[in-house]
Amino acid sequence: MQRCLELAKKGLGATYPNPMVGAVIVHKGKIIGEGWHKKAGTPHAEVNAIHQVTNKSQLNESTLYVNLEPCSHVGKTPPCADLIIEYRIPRVVIASTDPNPLVSGRGIKKLIASGCKVETHVLHKQSDFLNRRFFTFHQKKRPYIILKWAQTKDSFIAPLPSEKNEAEIFWISNPISKQRVHQWRSEEAAILVGVQTLVQDNPQLTTREWNGKNPLRLVLDPNARSPKKSIVVTDKEPTIFFTKNKTEAFSGIKKQVALNPFSINSILNYCYENQIQSIIVEGGLKTIQSFIDTDMWDEARVFTSEKKLDRGVKAPIIKKSFTQTEQIESDLLSFYFNETFQAKN
Repeated sequence: MQRCLELAKKGLGATYPNPMVGAVIVHKGKIIGEGWHKKAGTPHAEVNAIHQVTNKSQLNESTLYVNLEPCSHVGKTPPCADLIIEYRIPRVVIASTDPNPLVSGRGIKKLIASGCKVETHVLHKQSDFLNRRFFTFHQKKRPYIILKWAQTKDSFIAPLPSEKNEAEIFWISNPISKQRVHQWRSEEAAILVGVQTLVQDNPQLTTREWNGKNPLRLVLDPNARSPKKSIVVTDKEPTIFFTKNKTEAFSGIKKQVALNPFSINSILNYCYENQIQSIIVEGGLKTIQSFIDTDMWDEARVFTSEKKLDRGVKAPIIKKSFTQTEQIESDLLSFYFNETFQAKN
């Protein structure tokens, strides 16, 4: 099962809106096939593992390990449970039950009804953690929310506006940490900032320093004051601007969504309805703190550098203890988790 999780993780950032799944087939103590779900719309992990088996006659004497319950419904691909039954695989070991109502126990029941011996909840905590975005989306009916910021050693996230050099962005974290952030962006469905970040920093919010897909950009802009010459307004990447009132300022890949009421809950409801499964929040103090204060966050990733400012914009305050830390050259990266999921080694 540990190997299943290792395989599943290879799909991080590519399987959305599907979960990450790995499968391993064992015959008389030897792995004869393995696979993972590589991209939405392509064959699932179980299919890839079965297809890798050279001698298919061995399947009716094998055990299939998979970290998520095999699907039993027809989506973009045929049901994996049917394929397992077709090849008469006698035993299936599963880590997590699928939280998607379209599956949720139906795959297990189908396998058992066919005579297959099914064992569940093997390494399920590690499996649930791996697919925490997928589980949160289906169980809490909202995206999985990751907060990210960088702060100085004396807990500031930026100089005071009056002391900021408008010609350049003030970087707190080091270049390696910056690259890690771009990697994270490639792993999430969307990235969110407040309009003040556009006004002050004019960010790109892309994965330009990592080979990965750019996330959908979300901008909290209640009074429709996004600068018309800002990068996120003028480039060719999809962006949604959340406002209080519709002004028809954008069209095509630049979309304006008016919310009433304008609130975090309204924004997350929109994201859920539009299948946006995860968000990394990289806004300023006001935006990040609003997610903390409304308890609408799941994970926080905080870089602390060796730099000091003595005065400036204070860092967000999070009343949790960090779960783990990692040193990235001169930066200390701390991870925080809010209740449901905790990091599993």
